[in-house]
Amino acid sequence: MSEEIRGTATHQQLISLLTAQRAKYRVVEHEPVGKCEAVSEIRGTDLGQGAKALVCKVKGNGVKKHILAILAADQHADLAQLASHFGGLKASLASPVEVDNLTACVFGAIPPFSFHPDLTLVADPLLFERFDEIAFNAGLLEKSVIMDTHDYLRIARPELVTFRKV
Repeated sequence: MSEEIRGTATHQQLISLLTAQRAKYRVVEHEPVGKCEAVSEIRGTDLGQGAKALVCKVKGNGVKKHILAILAADQHADLAQLASHFGGLKASLASPVEVDNLTACVFGAIPPFSFHPDLTLVADPLLFERFDEIAFNAGLLEKSVIMDTHDYLRIARPELVTFRKV
């Protein structure tokens, strides 16, 4: 399946979920941009509102787990904290093949929702403490969603884990 078709399927699944759950959201169409700073400017949102999605793998101590780790786009991930939270020794970013298999999206287009049973969703709480809305690419590099923070938490139900660098 081509990247465009797969990303479109993820986008449609996301929009269907948000609509069915009566979320307060809007879709913004824009040029395909992969950098957080540039896309936040195009969206007209603060960089800290951006929900950066990292597909990670945690290994060691008998742990082998894939994590969809969400944090504010103006922060950096501390993967050692993430590994420790899950009882592993090491965490790293997943390979492009793993990202494709687990999200059906290209890097930069992954929404902060897990639609795969083997992809555990966690989010750093800072993302939800500063703004009433969060923003993220919605399965496609050229489409973003800006949505109510409380609706995101209600619908996605991420495990809240502090894993940003201090």
